[in-house]
Amino acid sequence: MSAVTLSKTLQVALLQFHCGGDKTANLAKVTQFIERAIQHDPKPQLLVLPECFQSPYAVDQFANYAERIPEGETSTFLSEQAKKYNVSIIGGSIPEIDDNDGGIYNTSLVFNPKGEIVAKHRKVHLFDISIPGGITFKESDSLKPGNKVTVFDIPEIDTRFGLGICYDIRFPELAMIAARRGAGIMAYPGAFNTVTGPKFWSKFAVARAIDNQNYVLMCSPARNPQGGYQAYGHSMVVDPDGEILVEAGHEETIVYAELKKDVVEETRRNIPFSVQRRFDVYSDVSKDPVVSAL
Repeated sequence: MSAVTLSKTLQVALLQFHCGGDKTANLAKVTQFIERAIQHDPKPQLLVLPECFQSPYAVDQFANYAERIPEGETSTFLSEQAKKYNVSIIGGSIPEIDDNDGGIYNTSLVFNPKGEIVAKHRKVHLFDISIPGGITFKESDSLKPGNKVTVFDIPEIDTRFGLGICYDIRFPELAMIAARRGAGIMAYPGAFNTVTGPKFWSKFAVARAIDNQNYVLMCSPARNPQGGYQAYGHSMVVDPDGEILVEAGHEETIVYAELKKDVVEETRRNIPFSVQRRFDVYSDVSKDPVVSAL
């Protein structure tokens, strides 16, 4: 893995759309939004999809939509889309069934423009919360957690990424490790709800960007007017200084952004805390973790 932080300007598009209970309709919506995004000038080189984009976000439904990877319907579909449009895709996340342990995982796949899977991230931190008068949700009732940090390169766009899913953003270690392994962009497909979203969504995006002096991409489903789980929306792109470059509302839309070359290196050079850490005083979380692309 060659250390390529972000050597040239990158055009990205975050696809924010409704995700319902009809998998066929959900995949058709992905096709529609990809076709729209590709027509944009300048053409995006990277597309990012939301968390659980082909299924409802519901613990009692994940098993009904779970697929094997890479032979499953959604994996094959995203591979074909990447090849058809010669574009890289961070494929949000889908429920994955693992025949080896029988578990179901919340899994994100990344495809290069050839349609090849270049990274696979299983959500490490499961969303188990109970807020009195707010929301109770326990992913661990049906999902198993992943066990690695995901850092990967897409050589076609000369860029190194870190990848997390939704609740993973609350835990700074994943982004720290990715940044210290050379990542200039951290991507988080997510589906914060209308209780936690207004409180935390943008704060965590800005925090992870400032902490690690990298770009942060946050892609959410649109809020569903037909009911069910209500996603916060507000897909956004944050720069290495913590400035929100672009932010959606809660409706269906596509967020476009230009990630400029050398900005990450310039930010880290201007305020060089990345080389000022005192590992004689505290430990380096990036020293011995399990880090992999696949």
